[in-house]
Amino acid sequence: MRKLIALVLVVAVLGSVAFLGFRVGPPPEISIAPAAEMIGRRTPVTVTVSEPERGVGKVTVELVQGDAVQTLAQADGDQSPAWAIWRSGTPNSELRFDVGKETIKNLEPGTATIRVSADRAGGMFWSAAPEVKQVELPVRLVPPTLQVMSTFTYVAQGGSEAVVYRVGESARRDGVRAGDRFFPGYPLPGGGPQDRFALFAVPYDLNDAGAVMVVASDAAGNEAQARFIDKFFPRPLRTDTIRLDDGFMQKVTTEIMTQTPSLADKGNLLDNYLQINRDLRMQNMAFRQEIAARTQPAFLWREPFLAMVNTAIKASFADRRSYLYNEQAVDQQDHLGLDMASTRADKVPAANDGVVVYAGYLGIYGNCVILDHGYGVQTLYGHLSAIDVKEGDKVTRGQPIARSGASGLAGGDHLHFEVVLHGLPVTPIEWFDSKWINDRLKLKLGGALPFGEKAQ
Repeated sequence: MRKLIALVLVVAVLGSVAFLGFRVGPPPEISIAPAAEMIGRRTPVTVTVSEPERGVGKVTVELVQGDAVQTLAQADGDQSPAWAIWRSGTPNSELRFDVGKETIKNLEPGTATIRVSADRAGGMFWSAAPEVKQVELPVRLVPPTLQVMSTFTYVAQGGSEAVVYRVGESARRDGVRAGDRFFPGYPLPGGGPQDRFALFAVPYDLNDAGAVMVVASDAAGNEAQARFIDKFFPRPLRTDTIRLDDGFMQKVTTEIMTQTPSLADKGNLLDNYLQINRDLRMQNMAFRQEIAARTQPAFLWREPFLAMVNTAIKASFADRRSYLYNEQAVDQQDHLGLDMASTRADKVPAANDGVVVYAGYLGIYGNCVILDHGYGVQTLYGHLSAIDVKEGDKVTRGQPIARSGASGLAGGDHLHFEVVLHGLPVTPIEWFDSKWINDRLKLKLGGALPFGEKAQ
């Protein structure tokens, strides 16, 4: 019996030694996820390694191109020893890095391989080969071709214009970049397969025409650029002063905070007003940018834009306002539309044919309507006392859509009117002018813009 027990113990010990000596972990799971299907100037890559049983050990990421091998990233994890069967180690490891011409010396066009090696947990007497996974990607370092086709681009600060251009087949994103603003390009109606156009503006607060250029980029992030403005007319912001009083602030804060549940009472009339004039104004501008994305890829208008008739202009586009309370400066904001005053609750006409993309209460604008006229051109009507249209309605030029009022941040009955191009307010005066539309848009776009044509 003792011999049998001893034999069993010996077998158990030998089995345990064999188990622990040769107990290797399962192969780690490796995921390689580049942000693009190719390597360009700087392509983000995410590598994830997972092994929940024994844990992830050392991970090495390399870029292989021909005979050249360069380490891109490394990480050391914690793997449980073969004898510590109750431990699991580091279950996951994630590495993020950029690969491309800007990060890899001597990178050449063609193809390159991202290779990931992840150590596999070994036994006491046995080491398993690391798990290896790789992905081969094309390397593209040359941007798409880009050729500006239109000429005589004359644009004013705060004003709009058009440009026609042609891109190479590798282009995936194109348009006009003006400072930190981007105006997307569209296929040119009636043009060739690579012909594009963009309606763009020089932002009212940008006085450098050199910061405006046509751009085209490919899937790898390679970007071609071309300057194209022939004449630029700076228009410095005008200044204005708004003197605040308690009566006005009480009126507007009560209404706006009632209609905007997200606003918190600051416990002070001036603080409540400044919260609206600053924070809510920024939120409304962000919403205006979201609405811009709802534009239709078509010209919905054929005539000049229409201003509200028989009105007095009480405030102009691009006025920089200083706000005084008890003769102390408390805020500064920019007024980006035209304030048109007429009789109380006067009819507000649609500036042009279009579609209603918003009709409701909108913070500083009060009761508000936004119309889309296609290709990023939209008009905004604020401070209304009544709204006569709903979202989705098609409207025609001159059709009454609302009544003027004093809702939102308004001191008296009037219409706040904006022309907005891809979310950026631009000077409306140009869009009222037939000659400007013909010279600046129609002569460049030709038959693509149905301006002056009769509806079918």
